[in-house]
Amino acid sequence: MSRAVAASANGQPDAAAADALARDAQQLRQAAAGQAARVVVGADEVVERLLIALLAGGHVLLEGVPGVAKTTLSKVFARLLGCEYHRIQFTPDLLPSDVTGTSIFDRNANDFVLRKGPIFTQVLLADEINRAPAKTQAALLEAMQEQQVTVDGQTLPLPLPFLVLATQNPVEQEGVYRLPEAQLDRFLLRVEMGYPGLDAEVDMLRLHGRPAVDVDPLATPDRVLSLQARLPAVYGTDSLYRYIVELAAATREHPDVSLGASPRAALSLLRAARARAALHGRGYFTHADVQAVAGPVLGHRLILRPEAEIDGRRVGDVLADVLGRVPALETV
Repeated sequence: MSRAVAASANGQPDAAAADALARDAQQLRQAAAGQAARVVVGADEVVERLLIALLAGGHVLLEGVPGVAKTTLSKVFARLLGCEYHRIQFTPDLLPSDVTGTSIFDRNANDFVLRKGPIFTQVLLADEINRAPAKTQAALLEAMQEQQVTVDGQTLPLPLPFLVLATQNPVEQEGVYRLPEAQLDRFLLRVEMGYPGLDAEVDMLRLHGRPAVDVDPLATPDRVLSLQARLPAVYGTDSLYRYIVELAAATREHPDVSLGASPRAALSLLRAARARAALHGRGYFTHADVQAVAGPVLGHRLILRPEAEIDGRRVGDVLADVLGRVPALETV
């Protein structure tokens, strides 16, 4: 792809805005990877995907077996952003009011006052989200979509930026509640955290043989909001928009899929592709950016037909098939 430029508010090309965003975002990615590596080894790709969700204004579902540093990485990431951080341990007896807050009677004021819940923060870690029943999981829906919370009929805005990092263990079957499709669709990305490689695990042992280190904040809430507001400056041609829509349509028409990508999923692909391009220092996105984020964006949104699952088909197989079949046209 030749050098593309961003569109300014009046519709004219504005390369300066896109280039400035790309420089800022790339510096943040490089610095965040270096700082996170001081605490969590071998998580560069996961950190990049967390940054993609942050720039795109989305939320992340972290999947991995116990002990792969999902919670630790979430805390480190919040620290790097310089944002307020709260953690909720989801359990079967957790109530929606434990998340959003509730009104209590203040005897001194002789009136009911609102006690805000832990959701009133900027980075929220919903640890083991699938351990709570659907009623409690649903307490996050309004917050994740509209960045506001309604408590006892009173609607309150959440502090910005607002990012939910939810973790779940994909191998447990007892004492868990499967996330419904409406909840899964609110997550911009699903990021899988697997075991580190042999060399990375050796480095981890060396790292934890030394005194613990703390990471330095690299950003502020205002800087994050500025990056988010400027993300639409990352340019893409009409053929790229069509390519994204054709990918979404191909998942709906695939014979192994019973529920394909929604229009929201196509918008998520666009936002994530723009964010990835900016983090790699480019003011324009390409087919390669769309393809790189297709798995994390679409993987948790597709539902396979039962007969396809019986035949051993996986969502990853379907996505590979779709990416191979939809032609990526040359852009100029």
